Amino acid sequence: MDKQNLFAGIPEVLDERKFAHGGNRRRMAETAGCAVEDILDFSANVNPLGPPPWLGQVVGQALQEVDAYPDPECTRLIMAASERYKVWPTQVTAGNGASELLFAIAGLKGFRRAVIPSPTYVDYARSCRVHRLPVVEPPLTDDFTVDFPSMGTLLATPSLVFLCSPNNPTGTVVSANDLREVAAMFPQSTFVVDESFAEFLPEDADRLTRDRPSNVITVLSLTKSYAIPGLRLGLAFADPDVILRIRQNMAAWSVNTLAQKVGERCLKDDAYLAETREQTRLLRESLASGLRQVPGIKVLPGAANYLLCRMDRVGRDAIFLQERLLMEHRIGIRLCGNYTGLDDKWFRVAVRGREDNERLIRAMEEVAGTARGPVVRRTRKTPALMIQGTSSNAGKSVLAAAFCRIMLQDGFDVAPFKAQNMSLNSYVTDQGGEMGRAQVTQAMACRLNPDVRMNPVLLKPGSDTGSQVIVMGRPVGNMNVREYVEFKPRAFDAVKAAYDSLANEHDVMVLEGAGSPAEVNLKHHDIVNMAMAEYAKARVLLTGDIDRGGVFASIVGTMSLLTPKERNLVEGYVINRFRGDASLLDPAFGQMFERTGKPVLGTVPYIHGLGLPEEDSVSFKEGFRPEADKLPEDQCVDVVVLDLPRISNFNDIDPLYNEPDVRVRVAADARDVGTPDAVIIPGSKSTVPDMRALKGTGMAAVLRGLAEGRTRIVGICGGFQMLGRIVDDPYGLESETTRVEGFDLLPVQTTLAPEKTLTRTFGTHSASGRSVHGYEIHHGRTEPLSDDLRVALRDSAGEPLGYMRPDGRVLGTYLHGLFDADAFRRWFIDQLRMDKGLSPLETVQSTFGLEDALDHLASVVREAVDMDAVYRALGLSGCCAQAPLFRRMGG
Repeated sequence: MDKQNLFAGIPEVLDERKFAHGGNRRRMAETAGCAVEDILDFSANVNPLGPPPWLGQVVGQALQEVDAYPDPECTRLIMAASERYKVWPTQVTAGNGASELLFAIAGLKGFRRAVIPSPTYVDYARSCRVHRLPVVEPPLTDDFTVDFPSMGTLLATPSLVFLCSPNNPTGTVVSANDLREVAAMFPQSTFVVDESFAEFLPEDADRLTRDRPSNVITVLSLTKSYAIPGLRLGLAFADPDVILRIRQNMAAWSVNTLAQKVGERCLKDDAYLAETREQTRLLRESLASGLRQVPGIKVLPGAANYLLCRMDRVGRDAIFLQERLLMEHRIGIRLCGNYTGLDDKWFRVAVRGREDNERLIRAMEEVAGTARGPVVRRTRKTPALMIQGTSSNAGKSVLAAAFCRIMLQDGFDVAPFKAQNMSLNSYVTDQGGEMGRAQVTQAMACRLNPDVRMNPVLLKPGSDTGSQVIVMGRPVGNMNVREYVEFKPRAFDAVKAAYDSLANEHDVMVLEGAGSPAEVNLKHHDIVNMAMAEYAKARVLLTGDIDRGGVFASIVGTMSLLTPKERNLVEGYVINRFRGDASLLDPAFGQMFERTGKPVLGTVPYIHGLGLPEEDSVSFKEGFRPEADKLPEDQCVDVVVLDLPRISNFNDIDPLYNEPDVRVRVAADARDVGTPDAVIIPGSKSTVPDMRALKGTGMAAVLRGLAEGRTRIVGICGGFQMLGRIVDDPYGLESETTRVEGFDLLPVQTTLAPEKTLTRTFGTHSASGRSVHGYEIHHGRTEPLSDDLRVALRDSAGEPLGYMRPDGRVLGTYLHGLFDADAFRRWFIDQLRMDKGLSPLETVQSTFGLEDALDHLASVVREAVDMDAVYRALGLSGCCAQAPLFRRMGG
């Protein structure tokens, strides 16, 4: 039948291919023989930005109302639409997607025929035939514009005219002014203008939602512009009497509560639409440019979020292209042979994100035989596992170290990474760069030398509102919060460069997040949680600390605050620090899966006596330390560590915890110090403020009193500076006062300076002759003020590393890691034993090292976590024998 003829009588049986749509990923996956999630779908035109970030929160709130029927009038949604588009509420109605509205409009009475200039959206003809309305499909012009003059005869008879602007699939726009003129010339006909993709046009584009003749109906789709095809929501604009007739053709409660709530929020989000327009334009232009470089492909210009293309290569059509793309590259496109006026050489592609678009271009080049190199696929990137938490101190660092060691044991070349760490617990690499201690532990788990690329950004808080910012191991300045937020784009550039460099050298990466990914006040400038996961294409394990309580609410709440794209990055959950029978948690796991769609992949028990450095000072300040068997109190030495407000590098104390004859206490109150055998003043990020704080609490007076007895006092770095007579601050680094009095327990003077000393150090303890090793991180220099002062330690070049009183009972040094050396540590403890009247043990009682602790940690976590599921998520095998094969294949 000629397409100019009218369809009359009973509707024909609808041909499946004729009215097929894009977006059927299930059928594509069946054709390709793969999982649905493996399909990269270019056949459905959805906003490339994805749903708005607030979608999950609004849906969660709307779920509270699903026990009641939705508002049949969609009152709040209609009011939001009328306010957005500046029309009266009586001039707009809502439907379950634009398609439902189009079907209702096709059922309006009083028309002899439907006029559908084609090629265009196939459901216009389908809806008319369902309502037994004859259809005529005049062709568009050669450049796919509507030929209004040639349609005059048809429009003179009362007709329902369907126009799409921007047109699907051609992307061309109907002139609003031309339509207004034509509508005025033919008042007996009604013009339905489908503006489902009009939100992608420039903001100042002439639209027909408001300045609309009385015989024009405008239809919008929020599904397309807000990337919510699963919710279905459309709007129709017309005169009040027409709106009433459309509503009469629709079922009651056609728009559900979730869609109404989300639609109301959509219509108030101007910022999201503004970004959508700008980003879609840039992505469309880039995609079109890339596709035009593929031989045999003709790309038409478009104004929306898709492009119409034609295969011009002899002997090849779009069906051939679709088969090759699906079978070889898991990419789906929209075949356009079922559009009236197009043949099987035509196809349409959606505009997606930059990497997806590049993957399509490279795949098309490979099909055309002109590939520039291997096709870009997600699976070719370095596999990455990321540990994120519901809060700080949820165990992320320890779990990341565990996965590092497990993968190392399974034969993979693995490396750790944390984009940004906020910690005063830092370390100096062999190259003199500063990084977080947690990534040092993780590097040791991988048996790698610490590398600043593993922690490219380190923040060392100096106050409640400001931090020293260290990038790639070097300080770049002190910044308050606002200054650092402005600096973050540059920091993220450094982070991405560091990650790419490190990932290129290893089989697999284990990333660690910071705090929680659901900090809604920080997410817009995030560089360490989901933004980093997306960049690395990492699979995320979300962990929560059940020992603190509220872990299930924390996990579900975190997931509800994530965007759909972020939730898709989450592979599952790990429950950390559980005490008891894990099977008792099964009912909770089921409920979490029902609410979030993600499984619990492991329950890690509370590990006593772990013996690994802590990530931050939370556990230190709480007095938490590994449990170990100790001798009776009168057979142990008592060591007090002062808790400073800005304590740093508190891991200097860790080796003492493993000694069987040492009891370590943390004291923040002078009344809790007592008369210990030794007091250790650890490092401080801000020596002067912390020294003043100790004076204010009476701690300085207590220390002076103890120094007159048998108690030994050791100051490390900032603690060393506090022990002195004077601290000069000529540059105002820590105080407005240029000179501050110290505790005067050592006759030394410290002058603070902007330059930072960062170095690995090896030396000797003068009194014992024992070797020591560690690192220095400090501002300034300390000089003796008395000839009676003795050098306590010297470095390998013979330079002083610290000083002590002649009796050796007060000692200060810049050497972090002073107690790491087993022989010196035992000598120091034996001196305390003899001071107390105990016999020295003389031989080393414990070896300070992390190998055994890391292996123990890995064995516990391997037993507790479904590692097969983790490896499957990464596209890896856990078998050692297959890891070298993975390396030979280039990752």
